[in-house]
Amino acid sequence: MQIYNSKRIGIIIVYDYISTVPILKIAKLGHPALVKKTNEIKNLNDIDLKQIIYDMSETMLDANGIGLAAPQVHLTHRLFIYRNPDLEEEEKIQISVLINPLIEKITDEKEDDWEGCLSIPGMSGLVRRFKKIKYSATDLNGNKISGEVEGLHARVIQHEFDHLNGILYTSRLVDKRAFGFSEEIEKYWKKKSEEDSK
Repeated sequence: MQIYNSKRIGIIIVYDYISTVPILKIAKLGHPALVKKTNEIKNLNDIDLKQIIYDMSETMLDANGIGLAAPQVHLTHRLFIYRNPDLEEEEKIQISVLINPLIEKITDEKEDDWEGCLSIPGMSGLVRRFKKIKYSATDLNGNKISGEVEGLHARVIQHEFDHLNGILYTSRLVDKRAFGFSEEIEKYWKKKSEEDSK
């Protein structure tokens, strides 16, 4: 998922080592990696998760993203990272890791909002998502974690979870016409929405 006009001031990632972090190549719309279902990670020690998370984190921040799923960087692992909007402070970025996540809706209530994606750069679409969800997953240390979230936090998790199942936000558009270059969306669609709500 992509966020616009953000600035990187700092990052908190609680791991026990730092190494050289390359910027990974992000798969773009049309690449087969984006439409395949990912594989559950059965043993966290089978892969170098710490290095993968470091590399994905640097890649996401370099691309000015708010979330990044493994298939977007050509990996088949069932995991994603995201910038936690509930925990971020003015001068720090908090990155959360969800491994083998599961999500379920808490309510049938949905809301529409604009989304972007690092795999579809420069584009935005109006997407309908559940307003509140419950999630469970494993963290980087193998601990079971869970929570209930709403709003942007819930939207980001749903967006990244879709990537793990080979689903892009373009298949969840509220209206096929509500998709285009972000600059044009800002000028016309969002402006019109603001005027209609007055």
